[in-house]
Amino acid sequence: MTVSERSPPRRGASSGPLFYDKRARAIFYQCVTFLVIAWMSWYLFSTTSHNLTVRGMSTGFGFITTSAGFDTDFKLIAYVPSDTYGRVFAIGMLNTLFVAWGAVIGATMIGTLMGIARLSHNWLVAKLASAYVELLRNTPLLIQIVYWYLGVFVLLPRAKQSADFFDLGIVYLNNRGLYLPSPHYGEGFWMTALAMVAALAAVVKIRAWARARHDQSGRTFPTFLVGLGILIGLPSLVFLATGSPVTWEIPELARYNFEGGVRLPPSFLALLVALTIYHSAGMTETVRAGIMAVDKGQREAAYSVGLTHGQALRFVILPQALRAILPPTISLWMTIVKNSSLGVAIGYPEVVSLFMQTSLNQSGYAIEIVALTMLFYMVVSLIISACLNVYNKKVQIAER
Repeated sequence: MTVSERSPPRRGASSGPLFYDKRARAIFYQCVTFLVIAWMSWYLFSTTSHNLTVRGMSTGFGFITTSAGFDTDFKLIAYVPSDTYGRVFAIGMLNTLFVAWGAVIGATMIGTLMGIARLSHNWLVAKLASAYVELLRNTPLLIQIVYWYLGVFVLLPRAKQSADFFDLGIVYLNNRGLYLPSPHYGEGFWMTALAMVAALAAVVKIRAWARARHDQSGRTFPTFLVGLGILIGLPSLVFLATGSPVTWEIPELARYNFEGGVRLPPSFLALLVALTIYHSAGMTETVRAGIMAVDKGQREAAYSVGLTHGQALRFVILPQALRAILPPTISLWMTIVKNSSLGVAIGYPEVVSLFMQTSLNQSGYAIEIVALTMLFYMVVSLIISACLNVYNKKVQIAER
């Protein structure tokens, strides 16, 4: 066999000393890194355990099953003061996710609209959107939270002078919170819930069919109106056919306050509004940058085939801009979840206020409680990142 017929050496292989082998060096560095991290973790754990033992402080997660002995003014699940710290932790997590989820939806919707307004050809609209962004982004979030709490919601009228929305006697707003009707579900409501799931699946199927039909023939289909009709119509028909298995408890003014219904406290309202408005400014710039990243030729091509400005934005510009908008949106949503911890400044019972402050002060298990709180935020952030990264890969252009 001649020299030219020999197979070429493998990439990364080396005939010299082992240290000059790229793969060997990579494995060596990984082992060293792992050993350093393992040693640092062991050192921190052993030092902490020793210091706690010297001070006579107990450790472990057994306190989770101990009775908490305190109450909270806002919870999404049943709770009494005799319940455990584990249930307090669950209430704090649910309260955090509740306000964060509302802020994520609000900030995304407002930010998308304001981002489009920032690029409006109307001078006044564009300048107002720009002022909106500059004012909110240059003011600390904590100050905005305190402003909405002390400067708006706490200064609302008292219970007897409550604002009655639409004069229907159903929804009331005062300095003690927002009062809403409370639903009570009957035995046959599961059929309505099943109809909702079926309607959602039908909308997804119709949307996929409409997109395939548009790609093949160019003909559009009123997906939004048809989907909205299915989402509302099918569950409504099932709901009426099963005898309307839902009753509503309406809040009523008693001697000093409202009774019945659901109450959203001022701390929740202030935190929700502040998180939504503050982060909508960041979302505005994300949407604006994503739209500007789309080549101008795409817009001109859309106009040349007869699309209106709104159609071009909906069918051509935004779908391509989404590829640039989605990555920073992942970070924005995770930031909203983590910034909800600032609710501790106004007494909203989220996980930091309820668990890492009140529960820690009573039980004394500082390391365990802080570790559980950090674990909660880390898990939520990883779930958000994983879900949106999956969708991000689907909308990205495949490289050849």
